[in-house]
Amino acid sequence: MSEPRRTHRTDEQPEAGPARSSFMNVPGASVETGRQLLVKVAWMLLWMIYLAYPVGDLLNGGHGPSARVLGWICLAAFVVGYVLLVVLRSMPGMRPRTCRVIVATMVALAVASTFVLGTAFLSLFIYASVCVAIISPARYALRALLAMAVLTAGVGLLARADMDNVWTFTLSAFLAGAAMSGLQRLVGTMKELREARAAVAHLAASEERLRLARDLHDLLGHSLSLITLKSELAGRFMDAGKDEAARAQVADIENVARQSLIDVREAVTGFRRPTLPVELAAARTALAAAQVTLETAPELLDAWPGLAAEEAGALAWALREAVTNIVRHGEGATVCTVRSDETWEGNGERYAVLEVTDDGRGPGKSQPGNGLSGLEERLALVGGRLETGPGERGRGFRLRALVPLRTASVAAP
Repeated sequence: MSEPRRTHRTDEQPEAGPARSSFMNVPGASVETGRQLLVKVAWMLLWMIYLAYPVGDLLNGGHGPSARVLGWICLAAFVVGYVLLVVLRSMPGMRPRTCRVIVATMVALAVASTFVLGTAFLSLFIYASVCVAIISPARYALRALLAMAVLTAGVGLLARADMDNVWTFTLSAFLAGAAMSGLQRLVGTMKELREARAAVAHLAASEERLRLARDLHDLLGHSLSLITLKSELAGRFMDAGKDEAARAQVADIENVARQSLIDVREAVTGFRRPTLPVELAAARTALAAAQVTLETAPELLDAWPGLAAEEAGALAWALREAVTNIVRHGEGATVCTVRSDETWEGNGERYAVLEVTDDGRGPGKSQPGNGLSGLEERLALVGGRLETGPGERGRGFRLRALVPLRTASVAAP
């Protein structure tokens, strides 16, 4: 089933609560609840369509009562082994030896039922091949699948099946196993990307904590030392009866404390404000997970070295929103381009421009959502504006964020 067409909208609902998330499980993530495991098993059972051959043979194949009972027992044991393997693979602390025993039993059931009950049971080799691909290491997967294909063909020939059926089931078994092996590698890659993304976010947060610690040490170390010294002086002046000098020291202590409070607030505000280098690193990881290539010039990080903190933070928010928009709604996008530029407006003021484009299908007829509306409000607070629309030649989606190119010294007054 193909996914519904995605458009560039950011009016997504909040993340699912516990009741909904308990049913969800992304590829590569471990199963955390019984409901997630139930959903996973249900999806796996949907692929039991090839069991129509042995089921039809047992119902209409002219077998005797004993053979029919034996066939149903073999088929039920095979399905139970298949489901049990899925359950064990989804649980932490999985034992590889147990999984190998289950798969070996499934292969033995497929061979025995084909010889005893007929060639309709050759379809069991398709599921056995899939299970072999699941438990086989990547470097041995191809060899194991070739061995299963040879086994399927050999059993079919010995059971005197038609050549068309032999080739059909042999090819289906090999292709199904190869598809599962590829899916296993994809799941492993997605898990590594998820871990790498978490590591990047952790490193960025650690760097910001270190910066905040350095700032607080530099800000408060001098101020607290000065307050301690002046407190001692004020005490000495009071002991000596010099009230005016003591009042002057207390006034200085008050001024230093007020300034220290202002410095701490500014440091904490800077800690919470996003920055372009951190957002660019996070964007590279997020786009890579979505299989989108990020193209940007190395000088982007130093494009506006003197830009005020509020304006720089607004551009960082714009980059974050644009990347989120591409990851969620950029259907068909393979390349994301980030550019920096400067422009002069009619009023003579110079603006810094951050442009983010992709090569997807574009915005379509959808209206801007909450994300773009919030970003537009952020830019308006610093005197900037937001421009969105189709990319070059009408393909893709383009987001341009403009903020006044004011330096920190000009913005401070």
